[in-house]
Amino acid sequence: MASTPSLSPLRMTRPELAVFVSGVTSMGLEILAGRMIAPEFGSSIYTWGSIIGVFLAALSLGYHRGGQRAASASNDSLVRVFIATATYIAGVILFGDILLQSTAGLPIPSRFASLPAITLLFGPPTYLLGYISPYAAELSGRSEIGAASGHVYAVGTIGSIVGAFATTFVLIPSLSVPQIGLVMGVISVGTAVVLARPNITRREVYWSVGVSILLVAATVSGGIGLDSAGRTVYHTQTAYQELRVVDAGDTRTLYLDRQPHSAMDLDDPTRHVFDYTSYFHVPFLLSDDIDRVLFVGGGGFTGPRVFLEKYPDVTVDVVEIDPEVVSVAKEYFRVEESDRLNIYTMDGRQYLRETNQTYDLIVLDAYRKDKVPFQLTTVEFMRLTSDRLDEDGILFANVISAPSGPASQFYRAEYKTMQAVYPQVYSFPTAGSVVVQNIEVVATKDATLVTRDDLQARNQQRDVGIDLAAEISSYRNTEPTDDVPLLRDDRAPVDSLLDPMVGQRYVVQKANESEENETTTETASIAAVS
Repeated sequence: MASTPSLSPLRMTRPELAVFVSGVTSMGLEILAGRMIAPEFGSSIYTWGSIIGVFLAALSLGYHRGGQRAASASNDSLVRVFIATATYIAGVILFGDILLQSTAGLPIPSRFASLPAITLLFGPPTYLLGYISPYAAELSGRSEIGAASGHVYAVGTIGSIVGAFATTFVLIPSLSVPQIGLVMGVISVGTAVVLARPNITRREVYWSVGVSILLVAATVSGGIGLDSAGRTVYHTQTAYQELRVVDAGDTRTLYLDRQPHSAMDLDDPTRHVFDYTSYFHVPFLLSDDIDRVLFVGGGGFTGPRVFLEKYPDVTVDVVEIDPEVVSVAKEYFRVEESDRLNIYTMDGRQYLRETNQTYDLIVLDAYRKDKVPFQLTTVEFMRLTSDRLDEDGILFANVISAPSGPASQFYRAEYKTMQAVYPQVYSFPTAGSVVVQNIEVVATKDATLVTRDDLQARNQQRDVGIDLAAEISSYRNTEPTDDVPLLRDDRAPVDSLLDPMVGQRYVVQKANESEENETTTETASIAAVS
C-alpha cells in the first residue's frame, strides 16, 4: 500500500497524526476521569485502580477489534472513529453527572462502586480510540509488520505523554471539567477534519459542524444534574479539586469536590453553622495557656476566624496546601492575614518538618471528600506534632468515622496511633449514635487524666466564649483497638479502613436549628466540613 502524503509543516503522515492524537486524547480522558469520578466516589486507590483497569481493558478490546478489521482500513475509517469519539465525549459532558449520581447507589461492594460509572462513561470512547493504532499500522505503508507496529506505538506513546502533561499541568489548573471535555472533543473533531482534507465530503462537514455545536452546547449547559443547593457565586477547578462557593439564604458554603467543607453565616461570621466546629473550643478547657495555634487545613477558615474573634491573645497559623482555597477564603469568607493570622501554602507535614515554631494547640482538619491524607495519620506524623507542641501542648484532630461498629475502624486506628505518642487521648462523637460523623479526638502531652466531671466543672468556671456542656457530654477516654492496626509511614491502610463507611449516612449536626432539620446527611463515606 502506498504511503499517505505528509501533512506539512508537521511532517507527519495522516496515520501518524491519528495515532498521536489518539494518544493525547486517551490519556487526557484518563486523567479527566479521575476528576469526574472523585467527587462522587472519592480518589482512593480503588477508584484509581478501577480507572486504569477500565482504560486498559477498553484499549485492549479496541486494539483487538481494530486489528481484525485493519485489512479494510482507510482514511475515512480514521475520520469516522474520531467523529464518533467526539460525539461520545459530548454525551459524557452532558450526562456524566447524572450518570454518576445514578450509579452511586447500586448494590455492589464499595471497593468496586465506581466501576459501572467509569465503564459507561469512558469505556466506549477509549474502545473507539483503540481502533486507531492497528488502522494506522495498516495504512503506514511499511512492509515490515514489526517496524510498522513499533513506529505506531512509539508515536502513540509520545501522544500519551503529551496528553498526560498537558492535561495535568495546563488544562486541569485552568479549566473546568466540562471545558476540558470540550478541548478533547474539539481535538478529535479537528483531527477528523484534517484527515479528511482536501477531499472532505459534505456528510463529513455536516457531522463535524454538528458534533462541534453539540460539544459547545453541552459545555455551556454545564451538564445535567450538576446542582448545588443555592446560588453559585464562584466556581473553578484547582490543581487539587473542584471548588465551588454557594450562597443559600444567609449561609455561604465552600464545596470541594461537591462536598461542603466550610460554612459561614453572612450576617454573623463567627457563628458556628455546623455544630461540630464548636468542639474546637474544648482544648481551652484542658489548658489555660493557649496563645499560639496551628491549623493544618484551611478550607473556609471557620476555626481560625472564630479563634481570632473570641480569643484576643491568640495568634493563629494556618497551613493550606491549595492556593486557590486560600484565595477564595480571602475573597469570599472574610479572611485577612494580619499579625495574628499567618497563612502558609504548603503541605502540612512538610511545614511541621521545616518550622522551628512551637505551638500550644495543633488542629488537624485536612480532609478531602474520601479521606484524610495518609501521611497525616501515622505514628511518625504524630511524633512530629508532639515535637512541635510545647510541654503541655494539645493535639486536636477532626476525624470523620463512626464511633463503633464496622465503620469505626479508621477512627479506632487513629485513636490507637495517637495513643502510642500521647499519654492521654479523649474523643467526642458529635452525632451521638453509630452513624458516620465528625469525631473530635484530643490528645494531650500532660499525662494527668481529666474526667468528664472535671471538664463540666471547668466549663462552668471558665469563660471560653461558648457553653460546652452539651459537647462534653459525649466524652470518651477508652476505645477497643486490638483489632485495628497502628498506622505507620510504611503501612497505613487508610483506604481499607475507610472502606466499610462507603454507602453509609454521613451525619453533620447543624447549629441552632429545629430538631427535624438539625442534620445534613451525605451518602459518601467521608466529606470534609470545617
